[in-house]
Amino acid sequence: MPGTADAKKKGDLEDAGYSSQSYTRHLERRLRALETERQILQAERSRLERETQTLRSELEKLRQSPLITATLIEMLEDGRAIVKSSTGPNFVVHVASSIPRDRLRPGMRVALNQRSFAVTQELPPSRDPMIRAMEIEEAPDVSYADIGGLKEQLREIRETVELPLLKPELFEKVGIEPPKGVLLTGPPGTGKTLSARAVAHETNATFIRVIGSELVQKFIGEGARLVREIFLLAKEKAPAIVFIDELDAVGSHRLDIATSGDREVQRTLMQLLSELDGFESRGQVAVIGATNRPDILDPALLRPGRFDRIIEFPVPDDKGRREIFKIHTRGMNISEDVDFDELVAATRDMTGADIKAICTEAGMYAIRNDRVIVLQEDFGEAIRKIASRRERGAVPPSFYG
Repeated sequence: MPGTADAKKKGDLEDAGYSSQSYTRHLERRLRALETERQILQAERSRLERETQTLRSELEKLRQSPLITATLIEMLEDGRAIVKSSTGPNFVVHVASSIPRDRLRPGMRVALNQRSFAVTQELPPSRDPMIRAMEIEEAPDVSYADIGGLKEQLREIRETVELPLLKPELFEKVGIEPPKGVLLTGPPGTGKTLSARAVAHETNATFIRVIGSELVQKFIGEGARLVREIFLLAKEKAPAIVFIDELDAVGSHRLDIATSGDREVQRTLMQLLSELDGFESRGQVAVIGATNRPDILDPALLRPGRFDRIIEFPVPDDKGRREIFKIHTRGMNISEDVDFDELVAATRDMTGADIKAICTEAGMYAIRNDRVIVLQEDFGEAIRKIASRRERGAVPPSFYG
């Protein structure tokens, strides 16, 4: 019996020289060890039960039959729905009771049971991977302080784009609709894209960057579909800014005589015109366009209501070039004898992009000569190099009218 065994063990311990108090401590230690072992086994049992439940759930999912995607066409008065399946034909099907009828809209994607074809799930709208890649998740690290010589242009951009997104109540109080879009024009390298990046940095809006040539697609209707999905994404992510760079790639004059490729570009343009000034309100979605060739844009694209402001970015003047030099040299280790007046005078008719390239080239000349300080002569060599490059391949400023 247990009592006899314990007494015998106690007697053996006492014969070995252990006292009753020592025997009690021995039992307490043994009890704590058993309690710890019990807790470990309980934790292991709980872990194995959770793992078993996960495996059962996964097995149940694998046993389920696959669903068929379909597009909802119409809801009938009796609660059934007309759907167009991905396999082709239309079906009149029942709708699962777990789906609220008021959430079902024509055109939305749904999932059908493979056997009964009943609508069992709502599906999110399809998005082209190219459209998802256009959304910039992190704001660019360019602020208004990084742009020199464009104070008037930045003021107009902030009034047209930033203010309606951050303070829409001001326009309601005044009783006017905020501008719908702004077009940035000017020679290459004058700060158009840089200004759009600064707006994305200064606002909390979703920034969607589109290159005009990306909207020119091979198959009929693909370009128009991309335009439609871009603006649908912008509405979902509102407040949002859609920046269309190189707008002339898709917005040039429409021609009476055109090839099939030209007609597809025109279809894309017509979809863009519809989105810019359609029947449906865009809400808090601002559009910024940028082009080097405003002279070839279609007149329908330039009329008020689509691009309400056209902002010209000229080649910077002396004051602007000085500001740009200060911005691009503020992080450089330059000599104290660098004469900015001389640099400004030597870079007449150069753009902000040219000045940035000059500062980079000057730093490279210093590295080439095993120096960590950029001297005046380095800037001189850089200016001569950039000037010769412009002479070989530059477009004269008069080209932009």
